[in-house]
Amino acid sequence: MITSFQLRAARALLGIDQRQLAELAGVSVPTIQRMEASSGNVRGVVDSLTKVVEALNRAGVELIGEHARSEDGGRGVRLREPGPPPGAEP
Repeated sequence: MITSFQLRAARALLGIDQRQLAELAGVSVPTIQRMEASSGNVRGVVDSLTKVVEALNRAGVELIGEHARSEDGGRGVRLREPGPPPGAEP
């Protein structure tokens, strides 16, 4: 599950606004606004939430779950290191 804090942090890492995220995810701007206004875990239609999370993943954002291994624990977001382009020789 993603939190509203993670959603806003993910947008900040990508340097995009709510409109741009809505376009990437194929949802409306009010949907993004409602998700970000949630307290704690994002609430909304599962299909819309899935689209947003998948769009963030495609953009290189990694969502860190509450129980993921880390020194300090807690949830977070980070950008994945860019890999070679698809089809490139290793």
